[in-house]
Amino acid sequence: MADSDSISARISVDCPPEIQEVLTAAWSHDVAAVKKLLDTPGKASCQDPKTGETPLHAAIRACGPPSEEDDPEDLESAKKTVYELLLWGAIWNDVDDHNETPGCVAQRLGRPELYNLCVEAGVRAEMLFGLMDGYEELSSGGEEEDEEMGEANGHEEDGEEAPELVVAEESAHLEEEQQAEDEEEAEEEEEADRQRAFQAPKIDGDVDVKSENYLRSKLTYSDGKLVDDDGNGVMMAWETDIMRQSVDGLLPGKAPGKRILNIGFGMGIIDTMFAETKPSKHHVIEAHPEVLEHISSPGSKFGASWEESGPEPGAFKIYQGKWQEICLQLLQEGHVYDAIYFDTFGENYGQLRMFFTEFIPGLLDENGIFGFFNGLGADRKICYDIYTKVSEMHLADAGLDVDWKDIDVDMKELAEAGKGEWEGVKRRYWTLDKYRLPVCTFLG
Repeated sequence: MADSDSISARISVDCPPEIQEVLTAAWSHDVAAVKKLLDTPGKASCQDPKTGETPLHAAIRACGPPSEEDDPEDLESAKKTVYELLLWGAIWNDVDDHNETPGCVAQRLGRPELYNLCVEAGVRAEMLFGLMDGYEELSSGGEEEDEEMGEANGHEEDGEEAPELVVAEESAHLEEEQQAEDEEEAEEEEEADRQRAFQAPKIDGDVDVKSENYLRSKLTYSDGKLVDDDGNGVMMAWETDIMRQSVDGLLPGKAPGKRILNIGFGMGIIDTMFAETKPSKHHVIEAHPEVLEHISSPGSKFGASWEESGPEPGAFKIYQGKWQEICLQLLQEGHVYDAIYFDTFGENYGQLRMFFTEFIPGLLDENGIFGFFNGLGADRKICYDIYTKVSEMHLADAGLDVDWKDIDVDMKELAEAGKGEWEGVKRRYWTLDKYRLPVCTFLG
């Protein structure tokens, strides 16, 4: 085992004894001790304040890479330890000081059984979050309702207050003051704990881009890439092979005369390929003002002359606006498509799920094919694997079967942030040597 993965390197001398005890038990794969120590909420996900080591990290890291000296019983104990920690609320995606989750450690060390346990935990967590999404916290009423209830129960009367009521109010006031002091002390203690706690490493460019901010941003087309004014890569030329193979999956044999809908024009890579198949209907939805300006510029292949070249009015059309609104219009107008592709920017998985759950059933022909750019969690293998499984389950819920096709990604120019294809791009949003291409059709 490398020195950086040794127990002395991972459990620091400054680690508080109660955390050190849990980490050591997990490292030793002492299931009985782990069970005994996990007696309060949060202990399963405690972290060494210096290294960020969690009990999950420790249990997995202690196995080291596979070797002839492996003890099958110890590996079984490791699996039981990981399972027990997850049962008690260990967090699958906590990162350490090397920006590795427990699953990342398992993958790096070549421990697939432990890696799969982490993936399964991630899938369970994401499915649970999906179920909770959209629910509102139940209200107990609010001040107005509380006042009304008070009036109904404690009939107001004119005149002086009774002596016992004055005493009661003074007592209540003292209790409120004490409670306020206790809360202030608790907050100060929590803040002190936060200061002492492990701080996950910050990754350059690791910022969520919200759709509304993106739509207001300035875009630049240059050197085979489209970037916003913060340097985020919206679309890049290295994706061309993925787009080509996506077209092959969506239009087997590339037969002419198909009805096509693409959501998200970007650099126009996939729409150029769609146009080459001579479709009977080709609709594109695009929301960003500067992309729309680019489309209408004199050198564009998809300007007014392209729209006029369709086999009938409206057959070739750029719809300007948000897909959430345009798709409702398309449904109302009765449009149906043989191939639909979805590739937006600045939106989370929930928007993709909403699209294939609420719109695909009405827009896709019964024999049609749906695909999307599968970049979910592509900056970390475990996240990519989890989103693959989660999206497959949600697609099945929506009545869709998905066939995944693995595509090799040439990482020669993508291997290092700020260099090669990533030069001038703030965030390296792709780090994997395999792309999992989804080809979706209706079940049955």
